[in-house]
Amino acid sequence: MQVELYVDESTASGIEAETWQVWFQHWLTQLEPDQSPIDAYELSLRLTDDREIQTLNAQYRQKDQPTDVLAFAALEVDSPAPIALEEPLYLGDIVISIETAIGQAQQQGHALEQELAWLAAHGLLHLLGWDHPDDEQLQQMLQQQATLLQTIGLTTEYD
Repeated sequence: MQVELYVDESTASGIEAETWQVWFQHWLTQLEPDQSPIDAYELSLRLTDDREIQTLNAQYRQKDQPTDVLAFAALEVDSPAPIALEEPLYLGDIVISIETAIGQAQQQGHALEQELAWLAAHGLLHLLGWDHPDDEQLQQMLQQQATLLQTIGLTTEYD
């Protein structure tokens, strides 16, 4: 499987673009059904600050406050899967606030790298149609995030 990832850092994360590429490659390989006709994906990741993510949150979610991660899915969840694609399937965009991630990592007592991976995995799941409107679905999503972090060698206390 091929994953094309565009990483845009307006705020430095300390994680190389190649590392992000490897993480998303592992995650999409883990999540992809064996019978999927899709063998190439494309998505973007923007690492930014609280000010920019607050603007996006206000514009798209009508919540005028910073948040840790936003996901803008390009796919309709209820639309049929394509049979074959000439181009990579564009999943959408993930935006993460480095400022909020730093605060959350400090609060949780773990490394920034782990927090950023956690948020990126959360955003990816949203791009793939996962949601958490209730406690049961939230727990399922958190467990899937923990599994994804384990596939890249990061331990998590979220289990």
